[in-house]
Amino acid sequence: MSDTVLVYRGESIAAYGFGDPHPFGTDRHDVFHAELDQAGLGDAIDYGHPRPALVDELLLFHTADYIDKVSRMSAAGEGWLDDGDTPAVAGIYDGASAVVGAVLCAVDEIMHGHHRRAFVPIAGLHHAARSSAAGFCVFNDCGIAVEYLRKQFGLRRIAYVDIDAHHGDGVFYGFVDDPDLIFADIHEDGRFLYPGTGAAEETGKGWARGTKLNIPLAPGADDGDFHAAWRDVEAFIEAAEPEFIIMQCGADSLEGDPITHLCWTEEAHAAAAASLCRLADKHCEGRIVGTGGGGYNRRNLARAWTRVVQSFVETL
Repeated sequence: MSDTVLVYRGESIAAYGFGDPHPFGTDRHDVFHAELDQAGLGDAIDYGHPRPALVDELLLFHTADYIDKVSRMSAAGEGWLDDGDTPAVAGIYDGASAVVGAVLCAVDEIMHGHHRRAFVPIAGLHHAARSSAAGFCVFNDCGIAVEYLRKQFGLRRIAYVDIDAHHGDGVFYGFVDDPDLIFADIHEDGRFLYPGTGAAEETGKGWARGTKLNIPLAPGADDGDFHAAWRDVEAFIEAAEPEFIIMQCGADSLEGDPITHLCWTEEAHAAAAASLCRLADKHCEGRIVGTGGGGYNRRNLARAWTRVVQSFVETL
């Protein structure tokens, strides 16, 4: 097994975005990689190059009708894939498929024992539902990765941890009645921010009740508030003893993001990543994939995601 962290890059995932003036532009990939190049991690990083996801892989989470809709509208290059947040720009099917493919490549590398840690910057598209787009998200790479780990590798207890400012509703409701998907999400209170979900009372349904943890924070919450909430997340994941951890590292929770209201610094991301790596080493043979998620202040996302990768390296 390599003692390096696997980080994905390439034009295919960089192409996922919606152009100016949409907040999710296609420059986010290069801004992050420029910052990472300056971090001095050198030989501690290997670079992976994504492949497109197969339709059968998209079908692990999404419906056939929805996949066909995305394909048709992407070819036409006009209209909206949801109610007005996610435009059907030309080529978005290919970009979204590359994002999923990159995450599945990372999963394969880890499960085959080549690496313990991997990070995919343009990924973590956590709003997409099984049958619809939402909130800049076309295909839910995290949800697909959960189903892929189960089908290809026979894992069951998978932990999904989300620190994006927005609630990861596509993952939450996609597995709301699944007791084996351990879900923990710190986010801005849905009374003040899209998608309006993720109340503390939402803990799962049926046999899954108690396997989901939602921690909404008030606008203006800072690193101190984050660390107080993180203690609950850490204890929750510790008790769950997962076999694999997926981390959604959305940087829109940092102070200065143009569309959210939390006030963390990148040190929150560094601490969360280090904590999850320790838990992964204890319970999951070190297996963790980080995904970039949101973040619309370019300086913030570059620094937060770089700090995640640094934590991945420092805990090896």
